[in-house]
Amino acid sequence: MRAILTAALLATGLGLATIPAEAKTGGCVRDGAVGAVAGHFVGHGHAVAGAAAGCAVGVHRRHAAERHQQQDQQPQPSQDTPAH
Repeated sequence: MRAILTAALLATGLGLATIPAEAKTGGCVRDGAVGAVAGHFVGHGHAVAGAAAGCAVGVHRRHAAERHQQQDQQPQPSQDTPAH
């Protein structure tokens, strides 16, 4: 049973390794690490929960920044009024 599980995990890992990854600023890795450290200092067993919460916060912040950036790139309607 252990050999089957090991083979399945290895095949999954190799399959995921072939998918191209795109690293974006902010997001899960940095904020997840901060959450894990904070959870570690809170108490026993909270590092994983802190990492998950940090990851969620990081992804939310990245999406908000992307929305803000898209809004800044859209052309603004002209505020100039024609002279009469």
